[in-house]
Amino acid sequence: MKPDTADQEGVRLLAAVARLNRWATRHAELAIPPAQARLLSLIDEIGPARIGELAHADHCSQPTMTTQVQRLEAAGWATRSADTSDARVALIALSDDGRDMLRRLRVARASALAPELARLAEDERAALRKATEIILRVVHPDERRQ
Repeated sequence: MKPDTADQEGVRLLAAVARLNRWATRHAELAIPPAQARLLSLIDEIGPARIGELAHADHCSQPTMTTQVQRLEAAGWATRSADTSDARVALIALSDDGRDMLRRLRVARASALAPELARLAEDERAALRKATEIILRVVHPDERRQ
């Protein structure tokens, strides 16, 4: 495969996934603002993490991330703890309530998508399941099946 073809496929895949995410967020009944939902998901993915690591991963400033994390803490969805390698630094993690909220958000988004998936033919749903597995292997290469 020529590199430009791979690049085009990557651009198309990323655009499709981004559109799907935005669509699901628009159509789901979310209990919290989408930015907070995104941060819960980010902390779940990379946390426990320092504010700077979260800011870097979310492409925002540390002050912006600090404000966002404070909102999650005020809601009881995130906790701070001392970093064992540097007690001056706090690590941000999801609380049990934060994990529960994230689960509910994911269910709400999946529920919004479910009727659209139900309209697909069985062979299309099978192809989508396979594509999902491939995408997960791309983003989690250490979890590749043998």
